[in-house]
Amino acid sequence: MSGNTVPDLAVRALPPTAAMAGQQARPWPELIDLSPVGERSRLRDRLLRWRGRLLRVVVPALLLVAWQLASVSGLVVAEVLPPPTAIAAAFVELLTLGDLQAALPVSLSRSLTGLAIGGSIGLTLGLVSGLWRLGEEIFDAPLQMLRTIPFIALVPLFIVWFGIDEYAKIVVITAATIFPIYLNTYAGVRGIDPKLLEAARTFGLGGWRTIRHVILPVSLPAILVGLRYSAGVSLLALVVAEQINARTGLGYILNNANMNQRSDIIIVGILVYAALGIVTDLVMRGIERLALPWRPNIALN
Repeated sequence: MSGNTVPDLAVRALPPTAAMAGQQARPWPELIDLSPVGERSRLRDRLLRWRGRLLRVVVPALLLVAWQLASVSGLVVAEVLPPPTAIAAAFVELLTLGDLQAALPVSLSRSLTGLAIGGSIGLTLGLVSGLWRLGEEIFDAPLQMLRTIPFIALVPLFIVWFGIDEYAKIVVITAATIFPIYLNTYAGVRGIDPKLLEAARTFGLGGWRTIRHVILPVSLPAILVGLRYSAGVSLLALVVAEQINARTGLGYILNNANMNQRSDIIIVGILVYAALGIVTDLVMRGIERLALPWRPNIALN
């Protein structure tokens, strides 16, 4: 045997805790309390909230001031880009004449009608292609080819097919809104964890009950993202659709302003389109919060 004695071998055979019992105990490392300090954390949260609110207001205000100063100093020609004061005056003019109040309901009706039709078609085709392999084989390849065609390029063809009345405008918006919600619905259904489907079969859920209680709730976030994107696309398509012989709506105002070389009214119309986009996005965010109350809201400060 080597120089090891029986007591040494016994100590080596013992578990680590028992072997360390005879040794001098090492001090534990000091624990650091990582929990947030109450008052300081609340104060920091308030400051972050106010910082975000101020930046959302101050940055656009500074841009408007710089724009106005550039126009006043002559760096920007007023005929090319009118100053904010001239645009505000044009906005008041449209409100006074009542043109804007008459145009907004017409344009919103076109956008919402096309979104409802296109969203329904895209949702249905996305569910059929995502749930059944036969549906994917029938619909996915043609839709993938059609979505690469800009809907603006289809406008002359739609005019030939559907004329220049309201029907053509609705068709343009419908064609533009099908694909975003189709792609997101298809991806949401196909991205479901197979373990959830196995669990549904284990609990005895049939095909339709699995779709209702498992597939649709799990894929709902992706579907709502597609709906939100389609709502924004419907406004982009509205700008194009209202250039087709529009006699009412925001497009009609923009066409008249273009013929009369009123760049201030054109910018007002563009800003109204942008405001509609912001309102639409806020509405979609509200629908997401109502439909998905369980989804965490994670954001880095």
